Parts: sequence; C-alpha cells; structure tokens
Amino acid sequence: MRNAFAAELTRLAQADDRIVLLSGDIGNRLFDPFKAACPARFRNCGVAEANMIGVGAGLALSGLRPVAYTITPFLTTRCLEQIKLDVCYHAAPLVIVAVGAGLSYANLGPTHHSFEDLAILRTLPGLAIVCPADPLETAAALRAALAHPGPVYLRLGKKGEPAVYEAPPDFAIGRAITLREGADGVILCCGTLMPNALAAAELLAGRGLAVGVINMHTVKPLDTDCLGRVFADARWVVTLEEHGLIGGFGGAVAEWLADQVPYPARLLRCGIPDRFIHEAGDQTYARQKAGLDPAGLAERIEAFSRAVAARETA
Repeated sequence: MRNAFAAELTRLAQADDRIVLLSGDIGNRLFDPFKAACPARFRNCGVAEANMIGVGAGLALSGLRPVAYTITPFLTTRCLEQIKLDVCYHAAPLVIVAVGAGLSYANLGPTHHSFEDLAILRTLPGLAIVCPADPLETAAALRAALAHPGPVYLRLGKKGEPAVYEAPPDFAIGRAITLREGADGVILCCGTLMPNALAAAELLAGRGLAVGVINMHTVKPLDTDCLGRVFADARWVVTLEEHGLIGGFGGAVAEWLADQVPYPARLLRCGIPDRFIHEAGDQTYARQKAGLDPAGLAERIEAFSRAVAARETA
C-alpha cells in the first residue's frame, strides 16, 4: 500500500504544483521518485511529528495541498493536540497519511501498534477518516482526499497487502462499495482485513450461509444510506476492523444504530480485544490470536448466526 501511495502521489504532484509532501523521517528511499520529480516540494520534518502537523496546517491554509506521512502512532496519539487545533479547528485541507496501521507492525510491539487511532480521531469535527482495502483503493482514496475540501485521515497498511480489486474502484469518500451479495447476513469491513472478510464469507458459503461483504472504507462520514438498507434487509450484520473494539468503526456503526428506529438485524462487532499484545509475532500471527483470521471469523460468525436464529424461533 505504501508503494501505491508513493507512486500515485508522485504522479499527482507532477500535475499539481500545490502538492507538498512532508515526511516524519521515514520513507526516504520510498520517496526518491517524488524528490527527483518535485525536489522543492519534499520536506523531511525529522522526528518532530507534532511540528510536521503544524507545518502542514500552515501550508494548507496558504493554499497548498500538503500531505503528512509517517508511522500511525507517531502521527496520531503523539500529535492529537496539533491535529485538533491546528488542522481540524481551522478546517485546513491537510491529508494525514498514517502507514502501518493496526497490526501491520505487530512484531515491533505496542509502541508501533495502533488500536485506538480511529476511536480518538473520529471525535474531531470535520475530519474525514478513510481506510482503503488494497493498493488500487489506496491510490483512489488519495485522489479523493486531495480533492476533499477539508482534512482527511488516510489509514494505510504497510506492504504486501493482497489485491481486492482487479481494476481501480469507483471510489468516493462516504460511499460504500458492495463486493459480495448475501441474503443471510452481511460483513461490513473497513481497511486491510477485507481479504479475510471475503475468505470468511467463502468458508461460510460452504456451511450453507449466504454472506454479503461491503467495503465501508470511510469510517467518517459513514454511508448511512447503505447502513439503513443493510440493517433493514439482513438477519444479522458484522462489523470487521483491525482496531480496538472500543470506539472504532464498529462503535461508530453501533452509535448510529442506537439512534435509529429499531431495525430487525442483529449486530456483531469483530476487532482487536481490549488488551495490549505482549507476544512477539508477525501480522498474520497477531490476527490469528485476535480471531481475525478467516477461520476464526467464520467460526464466530457462524455461532452468531445460530444464536440469532435461535432468538428468532424462541
């Protein structure tokens, strides 16, 4: 995903001289093509991420289209005050690009894990939050973010993410994309767990359950039209995210649901349990431990479907 981001940003910057790239002292080789094409519009801000956000806000308010890029926890929890006051308060059109979100850096331990960024940032007024599923959607999301009139948080994985799309998707901030139809239930997924959602749906099909999969790439603003249709038509709905269960995408859907006239569908939220991960292991291992691998998801969703059916016949 980061390679797709860097390539698309370089392409866009050559056509738009307002685009400026700010880096928090990472990705320097990754951005060699950008620096070669636009040498005056790259700034390595060093290990000073809060200052980088302030610089980005100032550039955005001066008519430029800056992009600030570094590892997720160093760009979010470390910079919350600057994102709140320098960026969101002024509605500055800064694109904040966080790389290695969720469990992408699982083997580097809790300093590099990001299970709380969505919960924190979606409380900030005016900040759009986008979580693309694969490299093609990353490029589409970047284009949409740079065209957006306000600030955008773009939450990326790291590298090696499987392709979800065969061709660039028809992407718009706040508009979900249906990837698979299903009459029994629906998985609403945001971010890089999408391949696991599709694989789990395929496993469940073999067990007699027709499960739809919808890419809810935008956590804020939610596609409430899509949510209304899904909760009206499905027996049950599952939210899936590589984020803590408290306050993330599933929490946003649950908050929306609580304010509606009751829908028939039941809700199950799947994400990272509310605890730190102390074991060492790669992303695949950490996902399995959290029950976010296809087999673990299929088992939990099947059990939930049985529970819903039992409630319906009680």
